[in-house]
Amino acid sequence: MSSESPLKDKVVLLVDDEPDILETVAEQLDMCITHKATSYERARQYLQSYTYDIVVLDIMGVNGFDLLKISVAKGFPTVMLTAHALSAETLIKSIKLGALFLLPKEKVSELKPFLEEMVVTGGQSGWKRLFHRLGEFFDHQFGPDWKEKDRFLKEFIEELKS
Repeated sequence: MSSESPLKDKVVLLVDDEPDILETVAEQLDMCITHKATSYERARQYLQSYTYDIVVLDIMGVNGFDLLKISVAKGFPTVMLTAHALSAETLIKSIKLGALFLLPKEKVSELKPFLEEMVVTGGQSGWKRLFHRLGEFFDHQFGPDWKEKDRFLKEFIEELKS
């Protein structure tokens, strides 16, 4: 017997300039009510016109960080999903601007469980879970000492451990 997803009937904005990514994510979140935008302007209009339970933003092609600022200012739990902009710098910027987590597109299959957990925990940040589950991925992607190179990130991760 499967239990109902905590995402059922949540209103989610999906923003990516790649329509196939939007479709992949929308299929994963088929229990949600989804709005999709492939441009910054369309996403901005959605953010200003609706209330969202979750916002999922790409970084490249849609000015994702500008959208993140708008979304966080409106109080919407927001997560970043990226491929081309995946770097320690974008991870740090996502944290500083208030994203609840950043997920590499090659791990998009893990988006639903991360979002379900976020809903269950009342919109709490998923950074601790992200680094726990995908730490090896980031170590491989950025190099084993990537967390040591930036003071903010090092302190942020230490804080997550406590």
